[in-house]
Amino acid sequence: MTKERVFNFSAGPSMLPLEVLQKAGSEITNYKGSGMSVMEMSHRSKVFMDLFDETKADLKRLLDVPDNYHILFLQGGASLQFAMAPMNLMTATGKADYAITGNFSNLAYKEGKKFGVCNVAATTAPANHTYIPAQSELKLDKDASYFYYCANNTIYGTEWKYIPETGSVPIVCDMSSNMMSKPVDVSKYGIIFAGAQKNMAPAGVTLVIVRDDLLGREMPTTPIMMSYKTMVDKDSMHNTPPCYNIYMLGLVLKWLDSLGGLKSMEKIKAEKAKLLYDFLAESSLFKSPVRPDSRSDMNVPFVTGDEALDKRFVKEAEAAGLVNLAGHRTVGGMRASIYNAMPIEGVKALVEFMKDFEVKNK
Repeated sequence: MTKERVFNFSAGPSMLPLEVLQKAGSEITNYKGSGMSVMEMSHRSKVFMDLFDETKADLKRLLDVPDNYHILFLQGGASLQFAMAPMNLMTATGKADYAITGNFSNLAYKEGKKFGVCNVAATTAPANHTYIPAQSELKLDKDASYFYYCANNTIYGTEWKYIPETGSVPIVCDMSSNMMSKPVDVSKYGIIFAGAQKNMAPAGVTLVIVRDDLLGREMPTTPIMMSYKTMVDKDSMHNTPPCYNIYMLGLVLKWLDSLGGLKSMEKIKAEKAKLLYDFLAESSLFKSPVRPDSRSDMNVPFVTGDEALDKRFVKEAEAAGLVNLAGHRTVGGMRASIYNAMPIEGVKALVEFMKDFEVKNK
């Protein structure tokens, strides 16, 4: 990490690997001898199509995506998927199951209710979303068109440690904030979607992985841009795709490859999270509000219990080059987002700063 760069703990858009930014910078005006930036070239050109196909192939290989699944690079963020998933799947039975474990799953539930009957299979709202429900706590409907959950909750710092068992009901999962941080058994899901701006690329491209048998079920009123089948048939190019963001995603995938793939990344992210959680367990000033068995490896909220002290911590941390540590406005406190691109040196620097702050504020 160069002195010119801070350690950016933002929940998203988040930091990108320095090597990726440097590579993108070196190609900003002339990509592979084309004399153009990727931002300028036609999405139908051979040079871009080669880039597009290579990025999709790298993603398929890294995630081990089965052949009966399709990879899409769409727009609208994960928030658009809150409507797109029910518009394409709710026709099966007219109802769906939702696990509400944070802000985004609640937004998805509210959107889903516009298209059919949505059953709350579980909610952690009474406990301020400080834990993930166990399988035995899920109230599932065997006739649901799908079961939805959000794999990692950025605001509350919780993460599902298991894949729910739903029988024959397809699972729709929002993996925006932990995608590419560990291997995923794609075959367990009907649809996976993820906004890129946490772990994969700048905001603007949304990854969607959809199982083949779920295509062609959309409601008659579904806009053509929100039909999974249309997007699969057109290979994500019914309209101009987010070309530069796809290019950046491709660079991030090659960076992941250079580290050894997703199994290696899983070890790295676990080591970073352990450093921070181990300190929180020992600290007499800072506490984690999240139940230990549900703590996220991506987003780590913590508090002192004193709002004024929390604000001072955030201000002094920023002066020390540790930025974007304020907690979400709905929960307060602090939050360290330690996505893939956050080097372990950044987490070590944060822990050392917290130790020093604790000594000075006893």
